[in-house]
Amino acid sequence: MDLAEADRDHLWHPFTQQRGWTEEPLLVVERAEGTDLIGVDGRRYIDGVSSLWCNVHGHRHPRIDAAVRAQLERVAHSTMLGLTHRPAIELACRLVELAPPGLTRVFYSDSGSTATEIALKMAFQFWKQRGEERRRFVALRMAYHGDTIGSVSVGGIDLFHSLYRPLLFDTLKAEPGDVAHMERLLCEHEGEVAAVIMEPLVQGAAGMLVHPKGYLRAVRDLCDHHDVLLILDEVATGFGRTGRMFACEHEHVSPDLLCLAKGMTGGYLPLAATLASERVYEGFLGEFEEFRTFFHGHTYTGNPLACAAALATLDVFRDEHTLDLLGPKIELLARLLEPLAAHPAVREVRRRGFMVGIELDEFPLELRMGHRVTLEARRRGAIIRPLGDVVVLMPPLAISEADLRRLVEITADAIEAATAAARPLLAA
Repeated sequence: MDLAEADRDHLWHPFTQQRGWTEEPLLVVERAEGTDLIGVDGRRYIDGVSSLWCNVHGHRHPRIDAAVRAQLERVAHSTMLGLTHRPAIELACRLVELAPPGLTRVFYSDSGSTATEIALKMAFQFWKQRGEERRRFVALRMAYHGDTIGSVSVGGIDLFHSLYRPLLFDTLKAEPGDVAHMERLLCEHEGEVAAVIMEPLVQGAAGMLVHPKGYLRAVRDLCDHHDVLLILDEVATGFGRTGRMFACEHEHVSPDLLCLAKGMTGGYLPLAATLASERVYEGFLGEFEEFRTFFHGHTYTGNPLACAAALATLDVFRDEHTLDLLGPKIELLARLLEPLAAHPAVREVRRRGFMVGIELDEFPLELRMGHRVTLEARRRGAIIRPLGDVVVLMPPLAISEADLRRLVEITADAIEAATAAARPLLAA
């Protein structure tokens, strides 16, 4: 079988203009080892975006591989509607132990988008069952919380979301980092807002927009003052990406609802969780005929294989001292990026922990400069991804210092090559 031809004939890729896709050489990934992806031709590439921000400890980690194999010998899947199983129970206990104080309940799903969708529904139903009609949500401008209708409604990236506006519910948009604007919105809509939803510290899909120090803490205090729930979307920022297990730990903030996915299984299997406070959980308790049940679920909720992978991922965090070893690599990454920030084609380098956005200077949209940079990086042996003309680096936490140096070097060379090739086009 010609894999590239079969792909072009039958596959429809996410966030991809298929016309352009069919005109480019395809990289078909055959296998992976550590922090490298390996093509069918045997060539290796540094996985510079953790296979879309989810790989943590590297590919084919022996502890996680063994955990999934062992679970296969027991049961691969069993519904959690009316049943339960050991991996889901053990993982829930571990997540509650690790989570910020006050989060005591775990509701599983299968993606970051569903985790945020669940949090929105929980927040709305919580107030409804208290006799309060709170239909409003406050989200940040340029927010991204997933691609299902509810999560898109609280999103704010026009490129992704504007087409679907007729399908969405209205939300209030706060200016990121502006405490006064958040306070004004909550005051103007007193008693109407069910929850504020935000990514803590860094807005990932917006291009790695970093919030000022203290902003998260201030939003938590405002939510407490106005009796509004706080939903933190740590799908991208969780599991070590900012240097702590969860980003909200940096400002000692506990949300009412916490959304997790991506790195939870180390990038092995789809699994997400929405963690809730006891206050929120108790708002759903009642007699059967009161219909206070949270009517939401997924076929693969709490899948045993995925839970086994997640438990092993947390074991590796603990036993390999991942977060302790990450600190020096974060400092190295900051130093390596300093020269790149001075490149004439780079407008700004934004970073928090192992989350990096390199915003290129203004180039015409039709040049697809961010995409050109990723193709140049691939030729040099690294996989990176653009968000428009923001080049994203988010390597696995397990990456070696040597490969981290090489990744940044490749990225710098790719930016130079792609922008140099475009100069004649700009001059024409």
